[in-house]
Amino acid sequence: MSYHKKHTKTHSTYAFESNTNSVAASQMRNALNKLADSVKDNEELRAKFENELDSFFTLFRRYLVEKSSGNTLDWEKINSPSNDEVIDYNELVEHQPESVANLSKLAVLKLNGGLGTSMGCVGPKSVIEVREGNTFLDLSVRQIEYLNRQYDSDVPLLLMNSFNTDKDTEHLIKKYTANRIRIRSFNQSRYPRVFKDSFLPVPTHYDDPLDSWYPPGHGDLFESLHSSGELDALIAQGREILFVSNGDNLGAMVDLKILNHMIETGAEYIMELTHKTRADVKGGTLISYDGQVRLLEVAQVPKEHIDEFKNIRKFKNFNTNNLWINLKAVKRLIENASLTMEIIPNSKTIKRNGQEINVLQLETACGAAIRHFEGAHGVVVPRSRFLPVKTCSDLLLVKSDLFRLEHGSLKIDPARFGPNPLIKLGSHFKKVSDFNLRIGHIPKIVELDHLTITGNVFLGKNVTLKGTVIIVCSDGHRIDIPNGSILENVVITGNLQILEH
Repeated sequence: MSYHKKHTKTHSTYAFESNTNSVAASQMRNALNKLADSVKDNEELRAKFENELDSFFTLFRRYLVEKSSGNTLDWEKINSPSNDEVIDYNELVEHQPESVANLSKLAVLKLNGGLGTSMGCVGPKSVIEVREGNTFLDLSVRQIEYLNRQYDSDVPLLLMNSFNTDKDTEHLIKKYTANRIRIRSFNQSRYPRVFKDSFLPVPTHYDDPLDSWYPPGHGDLFESLHSSGELDALIAQGREILFVSNGDNLGAMVDLKILNHMIETGAEYIMELTHKTRADVKGGTLISYDGQVRLLEVAQVPKEHIDEFKNIRKFKNFNTNNLWINLKAVKRLIENASLTMEIIPNSKTIKRNGQEINVLQLETACGAAIRHFEGAHGVVVPRSRFLPVKTCSDLLLVKSDLFRLEHGSLKIDPARFGPNPLIKLGSHFKKVSDFNLRIGHIPKIVELDHLTITGNVFLGKNVTLKGTVIIVCSDGHRIDIPNGSILENVVITGNLQILEH
């Protein structure tokens, strides 16, 4: 553990590091001042940009200090959360008809900064078609529109975009103007990437190419909500609670039971957790540390304790990133500058003059803010509230007959028994376009437990998969699963072409 390392550092090592840090910080400050000077003839833009660079500098300086002090958690102090710190959804009181009035205190925010690049798509991830011609964004809008119609409420939807998704999203939300929903969007910060060797910012000018910048993770939500003016606007409208979730989590719907529980308990922050399965061993989990609830991410775990962290008996639940946050508490914490969250250094490469160059981006996660809020706790929710689509394997699940679409929500088929099937599609299915080419017709999977497909495999129409199905195609070959096939507990390997005549 890093705790031993602390004692081995000599005074001269500390002095050296603190000098190096102060040099790095002052060089960064000078470079950022020059960067701010690159905005000419636009006072408003310059002020906004300077503000962003100041926030970035605060993060950078904190990163330098933490890096040299070996600021890691003491594993011995990590405890499982108490019964007050994590409660079960089933223990919450069923909502009463009169509690519908609480919807007037609610706003919903979707984190919409991600691109669909990992699934081979151009533009915002939220425009990938998920189901029956609907995109992620369409489904979010339909869910809230239905909620507002059902309860005669006026819950607004906010989208936090990044500079990557802003223009496309602005264009897209125009199509919802006739819908019963108010949609607002604002941008998260744009921070400069940092060269790994010199610790200086990549961009030298405000208009430098997109790959010189990065959106600093969803922990930036609080700062951006405040600086965009949206936080004050929501509070002025009488909104007290913000329900935040990832744009690609199709299970994250407004839940009156959790909303009412939050208002009744006066908690300033609630994190939805759900039970870990073998597929979620890396998910962040809530712990009790020095008498407060904290989020423990895999990146914070010392190497020798990784297996313990992944043990689903010891750490049973993980963070779904469905968060319920009190808006006045956010305002208080921002104004007192007390919202420090763990820094997640993320290494990337960019191309300059045909060369790959290592850069660093410093990010934060909004789940890590939990320790700053009063009465914060976790609620363990059913797995149905966590349906993220990160890969085409996830896409197969949500497009399948396992779910049916009702008012923008995916409801599981009552015939399904047990947890969702585990689906692993190989690299031939990484991009949505390849996925659609190979699986043009989604198979029936209500009775499927496990599916693995690797290699050049194509599924025909009306294919049914049951139990455990493994299809492995050898390199240079092709496997075609014929129309109408029923595969149950089978392994298919090699190459196979069954021709119909």
